[in-house]
Amino acid sequence: MNAGAVAPGRPVIIGGGLAGLMTALHLAPEPVVLLSKAPAGEACSSVLAQGGLAASLGEDDDAALHCADTIKAGDGLCESDVVTHVTQAAAQAVEALMRHGVRFDRAADGRLLMGLEAAHSRRRILHAAGDGTGRALVHALLEAVRRTPSIALLENVEARRLVTHDGAVAGVLALGEAGPVFFPTARVVVATGGIGGLFDDTTNPSGSFGQGLALAARAGAALCDLEFIQFHPTALDTPARPMQLVSEAVRGEGAILIDETGRRFMAGVEGGELSPRDVVARAVARHLAEGHRVYLDARERPGAAFAARFPAIAAFCHAAGIDPARQPIPVRPAAHYHMGGIGVDLCGRSSLPGLWACGEAACTGLHGANRLASNSLLEAAVFARNVAESIAGSEARLPRTPAPGMGRPAPAEPASVRPIVSRALGLVRDGEALRAAVAALLPLAEGEGQASDPAIVALMSAVAALERRESRGAHFRSDFPHKAAVARHSRLTWDEARAIARELACAPA
Repeated sequence: MNAGAVAPGRPVIIGGGLAGLMTALHLAPEPVVLLSKAPAGEACSSVLAQGGLAASLGEDDDAALHCADTIKAGDGLCESDVVTHVTQAAAQAVEALMRHGVRFDRAADGRLLMGLEAAHSRRRILHAAGDGTGRALVHALLEAVRRTPSIALLENVEARRLVTHDGAVAGVLALGEAGPVFFPTARVVVATGGIGGLFDDTTNPSGSFGQGLALAARAGAALCDLEFIQFHPTALDTPARPMQLVSEAVRGEGAILIDETGRRFMAGVEGGELSPRDVVARAVARHLAEGHRVYLDARERPGAAFAARFPAIAAFCHAAGIDPARQPIPVRPAAHYHMGGIGVDLCGRSSLPGLWACGEAACTGLHGANRLASNSLLEAAVFARNVAESIAGSEARLPRTPAPGMGRPAPAEPASVRPIVSRALGLVRDGEALRAAVAALLPLAEGEGQASDPAIVALMSAVAALERRESRGAHFRSDFPHKAAVARHSRLTWDEARAIARELACAPA
């Protein structure tokens, strides 16, 4: 559909992954606009999800157990009411996905197959097409969106700014193939994914550098817990970028971590290879720093069944010259998931009236300081309904704001930001490196160049990490290695983060 043909006032959803697609479907038959900066179903993190979707549907499982596992992994920062709501709503979310055409893997007798991943006390991970879960979900939902006449899907249209009026959302400035376009609306959903593209080593698409967070920050919304960035322990260690993910489900099926000597270096750690991700990732990073190579050994388990169980992983391993059934897989940690994001309530509403957020771009309080594996797809599916219901109950007014002028700005480019972020915001942080990062990022963030939006997100994350003088979950400070007595969330606006950065810049060395 042509952007100019869209009637004004419709809710605008920014992002074509699971969160955006499901929010649009839940809003039907209300007319909505869905913006995807790439062809739909491409260049989003959702399609790369291998592990699956966590849901306590087994006979030996229940929502209370899933809730307890989530809270334990979150290391003191999970919001218990949010965790309870999401885990209890899992069955309903799965049913909604299946109604829209998602086909989860089943055993010969028709029962849903459920896998095991780290820090889960039960087998509760649902898959679709084996390790191609994310792609299968997105493609099924995309077909459902294309069949829904109330959804105007606009591809190759990138949201560039949120327009506000009287302290509330008044529209979206976007850039499409035909040039700039303005969507006047009082209801916007950011569902744009995470920030892995700010790092040299990441499993995310390179374009996932926090554009949605920059939109929200520039408009005045508060961002929360930005310092909590999860690194996946087992990304395929080759020169290719972004890095291919070797799913945690492989370890759930019995694969172990070894070094070049064959030693299982996680053997003495409680939980071993299925410890929480931050524990495993730091152990792998330490072993690499000591001069070792690290491999995921799946030769015994799942062994000969590897290709049947994990066809996508087997395919890219074979493309790299590795046979997982016969050879250990070289791995290293990579930036994978952002627990932080736009601060929202249980309805997905941000601090800025008229702005909602869903999926990885949102900080709901579900994940706390360290996401439990496969809770992200569940969160997106559950909150998509919450956001849709909240929007449906809001006032459908048309803001009386003239279309602002906009030239054809160059696309945002995080290349100059990546080295700074990779040095300062990795698995192990310290105050000196964080202060240096803040100083380097401030002029980029305040400038008008291609690095400005990525630098805003990076700067706010670095300030949040500098302000958190403790180690908790995915945030580890070598100069503050212990956990604070009281757990607290971080909350920053762009103005607050910029003021802190300027103060640091003026402080004596």
